Amino acid sequence: MGSSIGFRIARLPHLWRSILDRRLAPLGLTQTRWVTLYHLGRLGEGHPQCDLAKAIGVEAPSLVRTLGQLEAQGLIERRACDNDRRSKRIYLTPEATPLLEKIEHVAQQARREIFDGLNDDELEKLNEWLALIESNGLAIQARDQENPGA
Repeated sequence: MGSSIGFRIARLPHLWRSILDRRLAPLGLTQTRWVTLYHLGRLGEGHPQCDLAKAIGVEAPSLVRTLGQLEAQGLIERRACDNDRRSKRIYLTPEATPLLEKIEHVAQQARREIFDGLNDDELEKLNEWLALIESNGLAIQARDQENPGA
């Protein structure tokens, strides 16, 4: 049984993104664009590009193209940092607000559907278990980095 749990955990992010991709496609959003906007909305404005890249889980250079596309759509602005002109901070434009609200609405509806059959106590327990699994994984990763090849 334990061996199938890992595969299920690995499959869930792909399933989640697939559901949202299909539901957000009518808004003209690709996965990279809605994921970027969603995380920017959650992270808050004025963060450096590197913080946004970390939140999304991509390398900063990979994010640059998507940010350029969002900027061309008039949804974000990139401004140079006051203390480091090479670094850019990201700001949402007023045009992004209604789109972010639609993304959030679609995500909330999908959450309700995907968690159907689980009550609040079960969801809280699931969240605790996933946090424990994540913590264990991060500890393993740190150990492996300290002792490569061990």
